[in-house]
Amino acid sequence: MKKVKYRHSTSRLLLLSVAFFISFSVLGIAQEEASQDAAGEGQEQTDESSGESSEADAAAASDLGDPANGKSLFNSLCAACHKPYSAGIGPALHGVTEKREMDWLYRWIKNSQDLISSGDDQAVAIYEEYNQTAMPAFPQLSDADIDDILAYVEQPKPEPQAAQTGGESGGGDSSGGGVSVNVILAILVFVLVMLLAVLFLVNKTLRNFAQASGVVVPEKPKRKPIWKSFVENQFLVLISAVFGLLVIGWFAYGFFMQVGVDQGYEPIQPIHYSHRIHAGDNQIDCKYCHSSARTSKQAGIPSLNVCMNCHKSISEVAPETATAEYSKEFYDGEIAKLYDAVGWDPAEQDYTGEEKPVKWVRIHNLPDFAYFNHSQHVSVAGVQCQKCHGPIEEMEVVYQDAPLTMGWCINCHRDTKVRMEGNEYYEKIHDELSKKYGVEELTVAQMGGLECAKCHY
Repeated sequence: MKKVKYRHSTSRLLLLSVAFFISFSVLGIAQEEASQDAAGEGQEQTDESSGESSEADAAAASDLGDPANGKSLFNSLCAACHKPYSAGIGPALHGVTEKREMDWLYRWIKNSQDLISSGDDQAVAIYEEYNQTAMPAFPQLSDADIDDILAYVEQPKPEPQAAQTGGESGGGDSSGGGVSVNVILAILVFVLVMLLAVLFLVNKTLRNFAQASGVVVPEKPKRKPIWKSFVENQFLVLISAVFGLLVIGWFAYGFFMQVGVDQGYEPIQPIHYSHRIHAGDNQIDCKYCHSSARTSKQAGIPSLNVCMNCHKSISEVAPETATAEYSKEFYDGEIAKLYDAVGWDPAEQDYTGEEKPVKWVRIHNLPDFAYFNHSQHVSVAGVQCQKCHGPIEEMEVVYQDAPLTMGWCINCHRDTKVRMEGNEYYEKIHDELSKKYGVEELTVAQMGGLECAKCHY
């Protein structure tokens, strides 16, 4: 028998291909790990050098006093006019110990007017530079307290924390520095392709072998198409038609019931205003800005001069306010948009007279045929803003939390008890209706809250 040599066998080709692919993958992984190690060493050296300079600055500031106590004193006495790293009503204080002598600073902070009256050149120059605005005297501060304040303002300016990108944790590298996830996926795809190729070659080889051996492969009989069998069965056609009409009716009903319902609507405003920071972190009362909610039908959009009540002295946010999504630079840029709209020059601490309108986007909007009075709910009923607007103090970008549909309002009137503590508005009618219904606490519905004319007139 003649021995056959398989010079180009399929198995040999597959084995060589897999070996070549694995070798290439291992080489790529080694290069990638080497580059990451080199980048990591460079980053560590940079961090060490920057850390050494920051530690030196912090050590110099700590020699003056206690920065923690200084921060408390600064926030209570100085923050209304001064900022550590930028100008406010008064100059920036960072670096003041390098410009002035300590004895002079003690005298200036305790009683600036006394120092000006003595004819001190530096004191008079500062007084004239800031339009003869007198600095309040702080005779209650000791030299040690002033040292603590100066230690706080002389601390190095904190660098903004850059948000972590997905390249470190989600770029396909495992936490243990193992094989890349992308490489594993590529190997699996390669093996799958090889298996499909092998199956195709085996099928082709068997067909060729059967043809060479004279074996006839029987063909499968053609079946009637399923759609033709379905059309010929009248019962199935009837059931399908009824089911289809019901499905169409259900979706049509759902679609028309959602017309005018904007729950979840979250537009982007021309100036980013974070309720999380203002109403949440700083606990500013909602009615400080939306003051007309107490006495008017509309809650109203606060004018920009309300914003400037605080932001005349707040031109940038605290570093800890920033999040992974919104950096400190982003928030500071939005405050700059506010200044541009009202025409405020933070350097000169004065208005330029050039104002620009801000086109706010309305979020909550009821139909014109529905009457809703904020003062009736807020002042008389004592309803909290979160009842309708959701957790507004947690929202970075405000969205419509409730559906604001008629059914939603009616359910609220059916379930909500009338608040009677300290509320003489409903006292007489509450007593009479309580006897009529035989209950101790009335709901809004029992007081006529479901009458059509209450909301539609």
